[in-house]
Amino acid sequence: MQHRIVVLGAGYAGAIAAGRLAKRLRPEDVAITLVNAEPDFVERVRMHQLATGQALKPRPLREMFAGTGVKVTIAKVTGVDVDRRTVAVADANGARELAYDTLVYALGSGWNPQGVPGAAEYAYEIAGRPGALRLRERLARLEAGQAVVVVGGGLTGVEGAAEIAEARPDLDVALVASGGLGDWLSPKGREHLRKSFGRLGITVYEHAAVTEVAADRVTTADGTDISAAVTVWATGFAVHPIAKATALEVSDTGQIVVDGTMRSVSHPDVYAVGDAAMAKGPGGKPLRMSCASGGPTAWQAADAIAARLTGRKVPTTLIRYFNQCVSLGRRDGLIQYVTADDRAVRSVLTGRIAAAYKEVVCKGAAWSVANPTLGLPSRRHRILPGRATAGVSVADAVR
Repeated sequence: MQHRIVVLGAGYAGAIAAGRLAKRLRPEDVAITLVNAEPDFVERVRMHQLATGQALKPRPLREMFAGTGVKVTIAKVTGVDVDRRTVAVADANGARELAYDTLVYALGSGWNPQGVPGAAEYAYEIAGRPGALRLRERLARLEAGQAVVVVGGGLTGVEGAAEIAEARPDLDVALVASGGLGDWLSPKGREHLRKSFGRLGITVYEHAAVTEVAADRVTTADGTDISAAVTVWATGFAVHPIAKATALEVSDTGQIVVDGTMRSVSHPDVYAVGDAAMAKGPGGKPLRMSCASGGPTAWQAADAIAARLTGRKVPTTLIRYFNQCVSLGRRDGLIQYVTADDRAVRSVLTGRIAAAYKEVVCKGAAWSVANPTLGLPSRRHRILPGRATAGVSVADAVR
């Protein structure tokens, strides 16, 4: 019988994991099902572009995985029973269950209102396609001179503010950050970011925590009101809540606690990748929620699953970072080089060259998803007898 692998979520991490598994295992030995709520792959790193009216290339999942041996199921995941090894899903035809022998959990994350009053009711977000399209429609209706306030000084907030300011120079764009602007960057990186924001006419409120959002303003901790016809909320991400409702061991953030091979520490037949995983990088530092973490965790999980099923050596490559890529509109960018554990070093790349670099990175990430089994050497191996339906042995489960 075939070993049943179910992958939940077809973002960068889930889609890459499914494609890599299809390349590593023989199709007669394994049945791989990829479950996603939307029919298309979404380039999450481009949501700020979508919000400003730019057209993104459609990438239907069924077309992407045609001929790979991966079965694409368009359905919403409503629950996971790790004791019965089943996943509850719902689609246009109703509710049903999918059984698995190995589960790859890649449901990712969404925007996080942080419990701030009014944020969920009045703010817009760009953590996913529905939110970006909603913001796109609202921005299109704004008149010249109206104010757009982006809350959040991280990568999402910085890229969002820059994209809006470049696309709509007639608007009054501001960024509100709880810390200093670009305080995670090197001095050279911060200097370039400030120059870019100055060129784009973006007003910056630093060390200003937003404590309330209203329909026409945001209020900071010191009582300052900042006018806003539109508020864009970009203060971080919250993981999908389903994992926390299971018997899986999760962190305080709701992420599944995994070992170095992305395997759940409490349930060895479950792997978590991308934002859904509480994985450790160099020095034991948790990997940040990002595309930069999603791809490597997917590679690690897929190769570990294939190795365990086929009796080969399990890879234990330490996941590390090399740089942070920041777009500042379509003609400017910032590449901040970092240590293995994601701390900024002196070296940066800026301007048009950095913008081109970032574009290559984005296109490369999308290409790796759209061509899931290309670019990998063919190393398909037969699953060992007894592991198709039973999964791994007890000895391997505790290894």
